[in-house]
Amino acid sequence: MALDRDGITRRAARELQDGFYVNLGIGMPTLVANHVPEGMEVWLQSENGLLGMGAFPADEDVDPDLINAGKQTVTGVTGHSFFSSADSFAMIRGGHIDLAILGAMEISQRGDIANWMIPGKLVKGMGGAMDLVAGVKRVIVTMEHCNKKGAPKIIPECTLPLTGVECIDMIITDLCVMEMDRDRHRFRVTELAPGVTREEIEAKTTAELLFADEPTLMMA
Repeated sequence: MALDRDGITRRAARELQDGFYVNLGIGMPTLVANHVPEGMEVWLQSENGLLGMGAFPADEDVDPDLINAGKQTVTGVTGHSFFSSADSFAMIRGGHIDLAILGAMEISQRGDIANWMIPGKLVKGMGGAMDLVAGVKRVIVTMEHCNKKGAPKIIPECTLPLTGVECIDMIITDLCVMEMDRDRHRFRVTELAPGVTREEIEAKTTAELLFADEPTLMMA
């Protein structure tokens, strides 16, 4: 049984560690803010100039001036701060962010990522993804395993314009968890969602994959 978006991001939240500085990408990754383990201190950073994001607000708590990089209204934890986007990118480019959790349109078997544009479609700009994949210590992607047409998103070579090369450490999809084996330059499937089989993963992935001898159960 494939996980939903909430289940994917709840699993991603298990990769957080106490004291981490973390950037959440636009879209699905922003939901990770709702699943920070209780009692854990994690500083969520947004490249528009906010450190200390909390969970999404209830309707009565919405502040239209408090937004993330995706222009969604957010909350702030005790001690949150605001600063210029220049300072925010200095944090990213200076290697001060421990973890980035991003979305993707395509990922290659070597860990290349394409997530900033589709040729011919209007985009407002490349955003911060290129800086994040180059400057952050560890990069995780959360996404559906296939696109809306049912085509694989984890493929031998990206066909869309690249955001970064060989930069993805882990992929968490609705079907499985994959971790990059840096020695063999391929992703290794380490966890399977309930009811999902190796054969299903292979049928929905055109990239070459490695498999753990006994993949564990993927728990949200």
